[in-house]
Formats: sequence, structure tokens, C-alpha cells
Amino acid sequence: MVLTPPQHHQDEPFSILIADDDAGNRKSLRQLLEERGFRTHVAADGGEAVEIVQVQTVHLVLIDMHMPRLTGLEAVQLIQQAHALLPAILMTADATRELIRQAFQAQVYSVIPKPVNPNIVLHTLTRALAQFYKDIKAGPPSAFPHPGETADADRPAQ
Repeated sequence: MVLTPPQHHQDEPFSILIADDDAGNRKSLRQLLEERGFRTHVAADGGEAVEIVQVQTVHLVLIDMHMPRLTGLEAVQLIQQAHALLPAILMTADATRELIRQAFQAQVYSVIPKPVNPNIVLHTLTRALAQFYKDIKAGPPSAFPHPGETADADRPAQ
């Protein structure tokens, strides 16, 4: 079992695994993240997510709860057997108290509601990466501007 997060070099983008059985959700999340400079991998079910993490460098898992083969929680638990400190964010349309309790018991970083709000995804993802990988600062979603926009740090002072 690995007790440190995967290596990350500041000059390389973070690699995010998006696991969701809904192709439209995978596509929109992939676009959202790639527009902000993240490298992405996609999986259509929990089993595929586990397989990807075994062969690819992944810095964070963004995973849906209800999928074929393995649920998001089952997949996270299997992933963490090999990568104990790999942060995971669980997405679900039914965030019951029991599910949230199970998620935090499984060391999930956060549970976010579906349909997902892009700003919540970016904010949660940024905070998780900052906590697990000390070479970036936590910040608002504007830390990852859309193409053609300027990040707050690049704007001239007023």
C-alpha cells in the first residue's frame, strides 16, 4: 500500500480521473477540467476506474456513486487499498446522511450533489489538491480561468 500521494511536479498538470456512467457528465466534466489545464482520464464504471488507477498516474478521483460493476464507494475503497492517500470526491444525486457517513468513513475528501455545479466541482477539486499536494495554493475556481480569461493574479491592480 502506498502511503504518500502520487508524485506531482509543478511544471506538469494534475491528472484527474473522472468516473461516471453518464457519457454526457463525463464529457462536460472533462471539458471543464481540460479547459483549465488539467489532464483527464475517464471511466464509464467503477471497475474501469480501478483499472485506470492501476496503470496511470492519477492525482485525484472524481467519481459518481451509482455506476455498473462497482459503486463509487466500492471503487474508492479498492483504489485506496493500493493508493491510500489518493484523494477522492464522490458525486451523487442522493446524498443521504448514511451515504455521507459511509463516504467519510471511507476517507472520501468530499461529497458533492448532482447535478454538479461547475464552480463547486472546481472549488472542491482545488481544495483537495492543495491539501494533498503542497505545491499549489487553494483558491477560488477563478484560479483556473476559462481560455481567453485572465486569472485574478494576472489582472492589473486597481
